[in-house]
Amino acid sequence: MFNLILFGPPGSGKGTQSEKLIAKYGLKHLSTGDLLRSEIAQQTALGLEAKKIMDKGHLVPDEVVIGMISSALDANPDAKGFLFDGFPRTAAQAEALDKLLDLKKTSINVMLALEVSEEELVKRLLKRGETSSRSDDTNEAVIRQRIAVYHSKTAAVADYYKGFDKAVYLKGEGTVEEIFGRICGEVDSRL
Repeated sequence: MFNLILFGPPGSGKGTQSEKLIAKYGLKHLSTGDLLRSEIAQQTALGLEAKKIMDKGHLVPDEVVIGMISSALDANPDAKGFLFDGFPRTAAQAEALDKLLDLKKTSINVMLALEVSEEELVKRLLKRGETSSRSDDTNEAVIRQRIAVYHSKTAAVADYYKGFDKAVYLKGEGTVEEIFGRICGEVDSRL
């Protein structure tokens, strides 16, 4: 089983590259946002608990998110591997994820981080804001704040995986195919 975390700031191309990775390697996409919405829609015990917390305006605790990930892993026993999207976001979440995966007799193979200059990210997001209905992609100050939050919060996760020699930084600029080629090179070297 091959498990991959794809990291990158808003506008780095994670969504585009995730789709290509899933198609090429047959990975199961695990988005914590999608998991939360699905558990709530199915009215599972975890989903109902998460909804109560979210309705109060609070973040869903790590234990609940890990529980949802555990359920998703169990629901896909024949998966070739998983692409983690939006999780982990803190070193504590990374540790909890590693413990869960260890229980399931698997682990994270690599954390790939797409590196893109702030000016390129701003340009991409403003362009996306012209065609998407995402209001957070139309205001440059909001975009720069989102990028700053990404860097401040996720640096700890990268440092965590660096400690296990699993963090790889890739140039996230160039054509979609050039970036995908760099990503595939890293994945293929670990398969």
